[in-house]
Amino acid sequence: MSREHYQNLIIGSGEAGKYLAWNLAKLGQKTAVVERSLIGGSCPNIACLPSKNVIYSAKAAALVDPQHGLGVIAGQFQVDMAGVARRKRQMVDELVELHLANFKASGAELIMGEARFAAAKTIKVALNSGEERQLQGERIFLCVGSRASIPDVPGLVAAAPMTHVEALNLERLPPHLVILGGGYVGLEFAQALRRFGSRVTIIQHGERLLEREDPDVSQALLVLMQDEGIEVLLSSKLLSVTGHSGTSVNLTVDIAGEQKQIAATDILVAAGRTPNTDRLDVALGGVELNSRGFIQVDERLRTTAADVWAMGDCAGSPQFTHVGYDDFRVVLSDLTGGNRTTHGRLIPYCLFTDPELAHVGLSETEAQTQNVPYRLAKVPMSHVLRTRTLSQTRGFAKALVGADDRILGFTAFGAEASELLAAVQTAMLGGLPYTALRDAIFTHPTVAEGLIPLFTNGFQTANSRK
Repeated sequence: MSREHYQNLIIGSGEAGKYLAWNLAKLGQKTAVVERSLIGGSCPNIACLPSKNVIYSAKAAALVDPQHGLGVIAGQFQVDMAGVARRKRQMVDELVELHLANFKASGAELIMGEARFAAAKTIKVALNSGEERQLQGERIFLCVGSRASIPDVPGLVAAAPMTHVEALNLERLPPHLVILGGGYVGLEFAQALRRFGSRVTIIQHGERLLEREDPDVSQALLVLMQDEGIEVLLSSKLLSVTGHSGTSVNLTVDIAGEQKQIAATDILVAAGRTPNTDRLDVALGGVELNSRGFIQVDERLRTTAADVWAMGDCAGSPQFTHVGYDDFRVVLSDLTGGNRTTHGRLIPYCLFTDPELAHVGLSETEAQTQNVPYRLAKVPMSHVLRTRTLSQTRGFAKALVGADDRILGFTAFGAEASELLAAVQTAMLGGLPYTALRDAIFTHPTVAEGLIPLFTNGFQTANSRK
């Protein structure tokens, strides 16, 4: 079989891969992208955007609940899960078409199939059509992403549990959904499915939800879940499963040393991610993996093989689409003589529960562990007048301020927290003192206006660390 030659071979059309392909192809370089199934990667197809689409439908159901006291009475309403799925599919279809148009306009070739290394800088592709091609690239870029991990629990695989992929395609309402994992995916789906009408139980192995967050954040999220009617089992370990998810399952769970039987209809696994590197035959390409299966890279995302880069989840980068996009910028900079690296990146993230949790920079726990002195400013979200107009005063905002008055970290748990986050992150990127936000004139009533009471009245001397 003859080898086809390309200047750039990109494996995976996710966030980093597609942007790199479009940019290099527009420079006149012969570029091909090999994609197994999801054009554009997981974000527009089965992850970020589809999940937020479904979450918004769940919020719409919650807003017409008379208990919210918004004065909107719609009579008896019901949730149309097929309609929820249909709206999500329409959005995905539109995004896929947009991606196809971008590939065409850029000149990058999109090859549908599964790629493996055959030798250094050489890829063999099992095409989805059943044929095979062998491609040789002057440079190779790996952007193969990750997938949901399935814990090694007796009976779990045989029970055919859902991951986020299947959960986003539900056209029925699970009567009783058990979610394995109290992380970002688990909490977002727990609230959404509960608002649609499912009974929901979360099994969390750790002592807290979102254990990497500060204790006050974990506690606030626990109270939110419980107030929504979600059962949360902390310090719990799944021992075995019988039955089939989607019909009837029975779970044996150890809760702080005592066994409990849980009868349910569906299981959703949200217990971490596994890199999609196990089918790449990376050793044939001279690419080394770490002990967890992620590709070893340096701060410019170069692998151990010459002229091979890795980006996104598979390279061990923080598992966010916006980080994947920055990985693309790091690699493009390396290719064009720039000096951008992954070192010292200020990476924000947001949990899209209702209300949202948003964070950037140091947490209190991290600052204390690293012996970083700080002053703490913290106010309840009820001090942000915008939340009163929404009848959504739950939560708080807090910031860590250093001795030079610069903001070290910020966390907000409350309505529109993601938008509040952007303003603080911008100040942090610019090296502005907190007083720049305290003394600013923000539009009233907006969530950003809440930065004024946070930095004016929120400092708590007793909670400062030196």
